[in-house]
Amino acid sequence: MYRKTVLENGLRIITSPMPHTRSVSVCIYIGVGSRYEADATAGVSHFIEHLCFKGTPKRAQARDIATAIEGVGGILNGGTDKELTIYWSKVAAPHFPLALDVLGDMLLNSKFDPEEIERERQVIIDEIHMIKDSPSQRVGMLIDELLWPNHPLGRDIAGNTDSVAAISRDVMLDFLARRYHPGNTVVAVAGDIRHEDVVQQIGETLGQWNGREPQTGYLAYQGEENPRLRLEKRDTEQTHLCLALPGLPLLHPRRYTLGLLNVILGEGMSSRLFTEIRDNLGLAYSVHSYVEHFHDSGALTVYAGVAHKNLVVAIRAILEQLAKLKDPVSEPELTKARELAKGRLLMRMEDSRSVAGWTGGQEVLNGRILSVDQVISILDAVTAEEISQLAQELLVGNRLRLAVVGPDTGEDNLEELLKL
Repeated sequence: MYRKTVLENGLRIITSPMPHTRSVSVCIYIGVGSRYEADATAGVSHFIEHLCFKGTPKRAQARDIATAIEGVGGILNGGTDKELTIYWSKVAAPHFPLALDVLGDMLLNSKFDPEEIERERQVIIDEIHMIKDSPSQRVGMLIDELLWPNHPLGRDIAGNTDSVAAISRDVMLDFLARRYHPGNTVVAVAGDIRHEDVVQQIGETLGQWNGREPQTGYLAYQGEENPRLRLEKRDTEQTHLCLALPGLPLLHPRRYTLGLLNVILGEGMSSRLFTEIRDNLGLAYSVHSYVEHFHDSGALTVYAGVAHKNLVVAIRAILEQLAKLKDPVSEPELTKARELAKGRLLMRMEDSRSVAGWTGGQEVLNGRILSVDQVISILDAVTAEEISQLAQELLVGNRLRLAVVGPDTGEDNLEELLKL
């Protein structure tokens, strides 16, 4: 249940009433992320998001912004992804006007103070180093590079030390003017609210926001021949691996079929990967799979952390589980996967932040919103035959990619294992 209003400036407002809850969540989604950046300015979306928390004329310092929300027990945060940026706050219902005022002030009036830019530049460079120091995160970056070589989708969202060091204030403000625009923005609100009240208050806060016509295009991804293996030697306690295949884009009609395939494969403690790799073989403490969907691409990825000596046997065991997905799934296993997916979705909808994220995220990325009931109907209609058919189409040996972070394994034939 949601309602949508579009202001004269193109800003989309979506509300979801939750009268049973005492909270209100406000999510401002902007249709821009790291895939919209040139190589020379990689990380500028992330840099801008950080700086929007660093002060406005009304709230001069980062502490003033944080205190405004935390002083009423609320939460304030943001995030940058490959295809969107979000600023959000969750507060007790009486403080919705304050949350909206703070977010609107950040969005429209951030100072981008030169001294603050230099301080935050070093913070972001430290963040990049921190991620590289985490082998489980580093292997995820390497698999992205293999899946989307020489393309923004394959880059770290934060950019790299050289690009972040070179981004100037003028570059940020130009990017902001070209990409931050009401026509490229969705405000999603969920909680104990009335649609008419929300539209009025957002209109007062953001209704006068205007700018030049937004630049919304991005570099499309065209599949190309690329290396299938990346091995980064590190003195680690475990060897970390990601095994991946290209998947499906956001609006593909079978994306929910792939979602159920992923649940069966590696989501939860009853999944095939967890049962076989951890419970039966004792090869890993952490093993799971996940799917990613972008406008024109996607991926299915398996992650595991294993003892160095078990790398090869673990890869073979994971590949065996991938291959078995081509065989028909039993009805009891499909029912379990379907109920897990539906149950997790329904439980998420108890939280106002998740509800606002559900509507706002779909609207900014897809331009349409499927209700929870519609998604449940789609999941209920997926058959075992459709899952095995999709597995046969996607799980192809020459599409496999493998990234490994760990000490020298002494193995020169890892790429030869990549068969299905």
